[in-house]
Amino acid sequence: MTPALAPILDLAQLRAEEARHADAGLMERAGAAAAEVALRWCGDRGKPIVVLAGPGNNGGDALVVARLLRASYHDVRVVFAGDAQRLPRDAAAAHAAYTAAGGSTLDRPPDVRAALVVDGLLGIGLTRPPQGRHADLVLWANATGAPIVALDIPTGLDAATGIAHAPAIRARATATFIALKPGLLTADGPDHCGELSVHALGLDATTEARGFALDWSALAAALPSTLRRRTRNVNKGTFGTLGILGGSEGMAGALILAGRAAMRTGAGKVWLGFLMADPPKLDTGMPELMLRHAGAVLDAQPDALVIGPGLGTSDAARALLMRALALPVPIALDADALNLIAKDPALLAAAQARDASTLATPHPGEAARLLGVAVADVQNDRMGAARALSQRLAANVVLKGAGSVLAHPDGTWDINTSGGPALATAGSGDVLSGLLGALLAQQVDARTALRCAVCLHGAAADLLVADGHGPLGLTASELPDAARALLNAAARN
Repeated sequence: MTPALAPILDLAQLRAEEARHADAGLMERAGAAAAEVALRWCGDRGKPIVVLAGPGNNGGDALVVARLLRASYHDVRVVFAGDAQRLPRDAAAAHAAYTAAGGSTLDRPPDVRAALVVDGLLGIGLTRPPQGRHADLVLWANATGAPIVALDIPTGLDAATGIAHAPAIRARATATFIALKPGLLTADGPDHCGELSVHALGLDATTEARGFALDWSALAAALPSTLRRRTRNVNKGTFGTLGILGGSEGMAGALILAGRAAMRTGAGKVWLGFLMADPPKLDTGMPELMLRHAGAVLDAQPDALVIGPGLGTSDAARALLMRALALPVPIALDADALNLIAKDPALLAAAQARDASTLATPHPGEAARLLGVAVADVQNDRMGAARALSQRLAANVVLKGAGSVLAHPDGTWDINTSGGPALATAGSGDVLSGLLGALLAQQVDARTALRCAVCLHGAAADLLVADGHGPLGLTASELPDAARALLNAAARN
């Protein structure tokens, strides 16, 4: 069976799902699922488990966990940071069931060495730093050194944006309910969630989802047929010609990195178009690449274009970009192509008016310039920034960074789960643009090409790290071989 991409729901969708199933016993199901996760982390049965239960439904989930762990003969100490008289309906029922089963609560953490801490303090509605007693309990939990299992989301982490409002729980594991939330996967989320598990509680969120978590195993299982190379009666023309434009003075390496990545991921031919006056005649590391002046590449009309690696922001670069935007072929905009568009209304209008597919790969700085905001504004709402960029450029966009966010013109979106700090290295973005261009040249549609390129890029880094080649010191030039290995492994399955 082909694995499916996991759905992500925004907070409005999650609230709607909870309301539709208000009488389905979701809290009991959530507590039972989380108790199973806690049991895998608690180790020695004789050591105490401290459960932190807050004033809302997240606290109710924690009380169900506490009751079930006590029923399996664990030493459970519940610190209740709420008012039993003011609990929501389901949480009040969970509190009553816990006390009816003989459980008691504490006002402050016990003086014990905990085997495990369960975080059920504050849930997905939090948009500001924990205050007062809740903040004190977060600090205590993080200082224990015990594994922390968070329920639905670590306390202090914004479920919509992934911003960690200090103090925030740093969990060893997070059991999240119904579906993934954006904040678990982007910005600070991956650093605070630990091992992430999704418990659907008997519901199917896929039909409501507009967003999905990109996972290489799932994407590889549904690899576009053009990448599988199953037909024998083909030639290099079958797999397209990609033009990559950039390479101003002193920036030849960016273009070469992109070109090598494109060749290794299946483009039939790759033309590198240099803006510099005297471009290199040969890439001795990959003589298959064809090196020429940038204008000559446009004149030859390739099947797809990438423009931006090492492009610069000169008048000549601007003129080249304007010509490129006019071609009726898929185009991926990267690096200085985006910086030029950000400061030139005519270029922006040309990008918006295109009939062929447009894709863009900004990092937060480039995104900020395109949107006319500060970098901090982009990072504080990566989902919103990616969606705004998609609409502004009429493009499929990836906002790069921790949990890269993809936004598409039809309103759908994705968050990538592959990759990590190994990709924080010079030239990594150039390799991504080459991977993306190769897929476009092979006639993969824009949305699928962006999804596959971004996830493959991260998965290649993950493979190299697993083999001992990082994260420290991993170089961008190592990524294309790993990406090729992953694509060929997928094609064989």
